[in-house]
Formats: sequence, C-alpha cells, structure tokens
Amino acid sequence: MKIHKFYEFIGCLLLEAFLDLYKIMIMKNLSLLLAGCLCVGLLSCQENKEDKKENAPEAVQMAFQKKYPGEDDPDWRKDEHGNWESHFKKDGEKYRADFNADGSWIETENDIKKKELPEAILKVIKEKYSDYEITEIEHVTNAKKGEFYDVEFKQKGKNLDVMFREDGNIINQ
Repeated sequence: MKIHKFYEFIGCLLLEAFLDLYKIMIMKNLSLLLAGCLCVGLLSCQENKEDKKENAPEAVQMAFQKKYPGEDDPDWRKDEHGNWESHFKKDGEKYRADFNADGSWIETENDIKKKELPEAILKVIKEKYSDYEITEIEHVTNAKKGEFYDVEFKQKGKNLDVMFREDGNIINQ
C-alpha cells in the first residue's frame, strides 16, 4: 500500500510539474505572440515618407533641373489645382517651387523672418498694419508677377494676405 501511495505521490508531482511547464510554455507563446502583434502594430503606424512622395512628370522634373541645377532630390507633391510642388533645400533654406503639368515654372517661394524684409515694407507695415499680428512672411519670385514679399496677417476668419514690392508698394489687398 505504501508503494502505491508513493507512486501516486510521484504521479501527482509529475502531473503538477507537467502542468506548470505547460502553463509556462503557453504564457511564453502568448507573450511572444503579443510582442509580435505589438511590433507589427507599431511598424504599421509609422509614416512612410516614400508613400507621401509622388513622381512628377518628366517634363516637370526636367524643368526643375534646368531652373535649379544640382538640386537633385526634391520632394514632389501635386496640389489641389493640379500643379506640381517641389520641396527642396538650397543653401540650407527650405524652398518650394511650383510647376504646371507641362513643366512651365509658376513660382518659387521661401519663408523669411520679419527682420529680413526691406525697410520700405517694414515702414508700410508699421503705418497700415500695426494692429495686426504677422503669421507668415514669404519671399516669392513669380513668372507673371515678378519678385514680391507675401505677408500674412492674422485676422478673424481668413487671414489677410498682402503682397508688397521691395519698394513698399502694395500689389494686392
């Protein structure tokens, strides 16, 4: 009878050990599965810049290269008007150049600081727009309008965009 109890005791110990081992293996597998799902989830949420880039037509790319030789890695995006925007850096500054689908250049712009505005424009801003807060300033070279400075002022509703010539003359309002 004692031997039978001994075997029963050993059997129970082995069964408990097997169940513990089984639980550990299940927990390990669940942990690995959970970690794998978490990694896949995180990786799928990563923004892939390549997905956002578009390839501009060859005529547009060639026009860009002709206008900006040596700038060989612009990011291209098609805007809501069907024009192609190239985003690139020149001398460490960010620029955007716009082209029609046929490759004709529309304009190039880059953000500048208020202190970079010509004195004549600063004088007009002080006289006519001193109550407004400036939200953005761009130096623009446009195929039709030539060179100007686009100053955006904060106001209720749509912000006020005023274009200035270097001499302080306003070309729109």
